[in-house]
Amino acid sequence: MEYDEVVLGRRSIRGYLPEPVPRALVEEVIEIAMRAPSSLNTQPWNFYVVAGEALDKIRAGNTERNLAGVPESREFRSQGSYEGVHRERQIGIAKQLFKVMNIERHDKEGRQSWVLRGFRQFDAPVSVVVTYDRSVHGGDIAPFDCGGVTNALVNAAWSRGLGSVINSQGIMQSPVVREHARIPDDQVIMMCVAMGYPDESFPANTVVSERKSVDDAAVFVGFED
Repeated sequence: MEYDEVVLGRRSIRGYLPEPVPRALVEEVIEIAMRAPSSLNTQPWNFYVVAGEALDKIRAGNTERNLAGVPESREFRSQGSYEGVHRERQIGIAKQLFKVMNIERHDKEGRQSWVLRGFRQFDAPVSVVVTYDRSVHGGDIAPFDCGGVTNALVNAAWSRGLGSVINSQGIMQSPVVREHARIPDDQVIMMCVAMGYPDESFPANTVVSERKSVDDAAVFVGFED
């Protein structure tokens, strides 16, 4: 696909076919993604690619601990509650998803089921856990670089016929992720990406999130026009 087709056509995938993804294809996607720029070429990122029984154990442990009320232990600093326009956008995408999934506002069971899907990384056959070296922990550069490579990862996957969604619900219980993904203590868990072949019959996969305009996002200084 052309670059514009990938970027403009990609969407977050929350429903996957059960078929496995070849390791060689994931390796190809990661190799492309790692062409992302990084500060001073430090490339602080690493990838723990999990599938099969190990991923099932992460899903189960993450879900069980969250339902049991174990405090979440994600290793990045979360925003907390959003306000203003950011809250409006958060609600906006939720409304889009719930509408196509026929989840009404009063449907507590349906909403809980949707949350559990997030805890299970949307039942994707592959999870790519993005980490960075603890030796560079404490600043904002390494997380920034991880954001860049994660963006490249989901676009590279899309260009190869794989869908994905960047998902932090699936790594809320970091001890579970560390154990079953075999992540050593010298790594900081940044994010995970659920990945697999899109299930085109899954309603939520039709949702395309809205974007603010260039006029709203960009300020141009020094241009004659």
